[in-house]
Amino acid sequence: MIEIVPSILSADFARLAEEIGRVERGGTRMLHLDVMDGHFVPNLTIGPPVVESIRKATRAHLDVHLMIEHPERYAADFVKAGANSVSVHYEASVHLDGTLEMIRKEGAMAGVVLNPATPVSVLEDVLEVADYVLLMSVNPGFGGQKLIPYVLKKVRKLAGMRREKKLALPIEIDGGVHMDNLADVVRAGCDWIVTGSAIFHSTDPEATVREMRKIAAQATAVQV
Repeated sequence: MIEIVPSILSADFARLAEEIGRVERGGTRMLHLDVMDGHFVPNLTIGPPVVESIRKATRAHLDVHLMIEHPERYAADFVKAGANSVSVHYEASVHLDGTLEMIRKEGAMAGVVLNPATPVSVLEDVLEVADYVLLMSVNPGFGGQKLIPYVLKKVRKLAGMRREKKLALPIEIDGGVHMDNLADVVRAGCDWIVTGSAIFHSTDPEATVREMRKIAAQATAVQV
């Protein structure tokens, strides 16, 4: 099932519970939480206490994306704070297999993230031990960027790898997705569509989520 996953990085943090309620009324079942450390990416965002507070405000699936160095040191803290899924960057994980296993043992889904320039071929031997894959369609660190077109080729290649291995893992995409390119993203093979500015910077986030869900439902997730 295709999921539209609002990224709270673009929400108004002074009214975060209200913002979450609006997108939930539009049909949102998942929320994306970007964690940045100012080292792996040039920005600082939230930590486990904020995730814990958000957990109290919603029953939605909390999808935590760790854009940090040494994610194995902190992933368990985010699961304990209420994360349902935690993804770590291939580029930041020296012992990726062990980190994914640790996240699972803590009780969350474990995902692998690739930056735009990292080829999906590096996942050939790890797909069976990941619960999902997140492909960055912008260079990580800031919201509001344009989708990098060649990432859709990576999506199609990863979808092919998934079929060949007969896996059911969702493919997630994050960065620059909006109304005009959403159908292309879904048809390329994405299942979880992270989008921030397109929703929270719109005049009516609730209606925007509904419209995006409608567009996604009409698009057929096949190779193009």
